Amino acid sequence: MKIGLVGNGAFGIKHLDALKEIDNVDVVSIVGRTVESAKETAEKYGVPHYTESLTESLKEEMDAVIIASPTQLHAEQAIEIMKSGKHVMIEIPMADSIEDAQAIVDCQKETGMVAMAGHTRRFNPSHQWVHNKIKSGELNIQQMDVQTYFFRRTNTNALGQPRSWTDHLLWHHACHTVDLFAYQTGEEIVEVQAMEGPKHPELGIAMDMSIGLKSASGAICTLSLSFNNDGPLGTFFRYICDNGTYLARYDDLFDGKENQIDVSKVAVSMNGIELQDREFISAIREGKEPNSSVQQALSAMKILDALEQKLEGK
Repeated sequence: MKIGLVGNGAFGIKHLDALKEIDNVDVVSIVGRTVESAKETAEKYGVPHYTESLTESLKEEMDAVIIASPTQLHAEQAIEIMKSGKHVMIEIPMADSIEDAQAIVDCQKETGMVAMAGHTRRFNPSHQWVHNKIKSGELNIQQMDVQTYFFRRTNTNALGQPRSWTDHLLWHHACHTVDLFAYQTGEEIVEVQAMEGPKHPELGIAMDMSIGLKSASGAICTLSLSFNNDGPLGTFFRYICDNGTYLARYDDLFDGKENQIDVSKVAVSMNGIELQDREFISAIREGKEPNSSVQQALSAMKILDALEQKLEGK
């Protein structure tokens, strides 16, 4: 299978590293913000074609494209890719408005292409372990307590490099947890609340945010987000269940007393990004709807829209 990549920043690199671990998959084209940066990445990973133009890249022979570009470009690029007859995976979030998210879903229905959103938390072995216990009836979630913390007072990415776009606590980082809460409970989110702190004078975004969610059966999710936290970066999940407490830190899992749980047998890899990419490729090969399809991801986008309206006092 031949894959194109749009975006060669921090997450684009994660996909390049993950795809190397999957048999019979070749990355054949990279789209970068500049030709120079695309060339540098292409040469490092042995990719034969590079460009700064998605339209130019789509002229290459390929089956699918992974989008890891700035969020504001996702909808336009995903629609162009599907209309060119290629499957698409869109890194989280698939869009930063409900209108753009709906346009992606509509285009998928129109074209019939496989379209998947990059909700990596569904694929991390730690969260898969919890999901399997819930499905088997061994666990029920009472509360998910989640902390998403970064120290990002300047416009830089996970590699510490300058960004060409502005990140967002709600539409990007909260998206992971909103989707995961609904996925793990298997229920509709029926109640939301949100507060945000002062907005950054240059970036124009809230640097701190608090979100509350409630599922149909009464399970709750408490999410704290900050770009001001001077400490470990990332998102940490506490599952408070009727039968134990579990702490998920990316691909690692611990019980409530900090004893590590072996999740190495949950899937074929311990790398959530690789497992996400494997799902995308498998869905294309088998002609099936992937876990985390854009249709499935749309419900999280609707909740983000409702949260935004709360924050705007509507």
